[in-house]
Amino acid sequence: MEIRDKIIEGAAEMFRKYGIKAVTMDSLAAHLGVSKRTIYENFSDKDDLLKGVLTSMAARQKELGERILGESENAINAIFRLIELNVEHFFTMSPAFTEDIKRFHQEMMLRKDTKCELPDYRNNKMVIERGIKEKLFRKDINGDIVNRTIYLMVLSVMNTDLFPLESFSRREVVMNSIVNYLKGIATPEGLEIIKKHEKTILI
Repeated sequence: MEIRDKIIEGAAEMFRKYGIKAVTMDSLAAHLGVSKRTIYENFSDKDDLLKGVLTSMAARQKELGERILGESENAINAIFRLIELNVEHFFTMSPAFTEDIKRFHQEMMLRKDTKCELPDYRNNKMVIERGIKEKLFRKDINGDIVNRTIYLMVLSVMNTDLFPLESFSRREVVMNSIVNYLKGIATPEGLEIIKKHEKTILI
């Protein structure tokens, strides 16, 4: 493993466990067993390192999504698997990390020297388009809009400010938002598959 990748992997592990603010370049260097100078030779500052970590996470998610799509019997099976994995992924993160990520994105939006790129929707859009071809989703829907809507719904499921854990279970939120939305765009054949998944959601 190259040193840059080793730094990214170690930083991702510490960020997820302790939060971004709590991790210093000194503590990361000690965790990795390298000098702080080595880190700065690969990343200009902590923001640069965080961007590297988020880019790496996004690439892994994309690879995983492609694998799930290839292995799934149909588009709806793929969607439910992706939802479960995203929610599971969220709950392995410390609350401090999720709060720091929110703050980071807000700061990047305010900085004129930084362009905030949109998430890569292409992979999940393929799932929706496959569902239309399989006649599981209505052919009159716009796959791009549907995909972006589902993406935002998944983010909202994981938003503990909007849906506090003490008031709403994640399963309840998923059932009342994403599942109901999928029912609205499904064909009768797709609806039957969705009903089967309703009974097995264990989030």
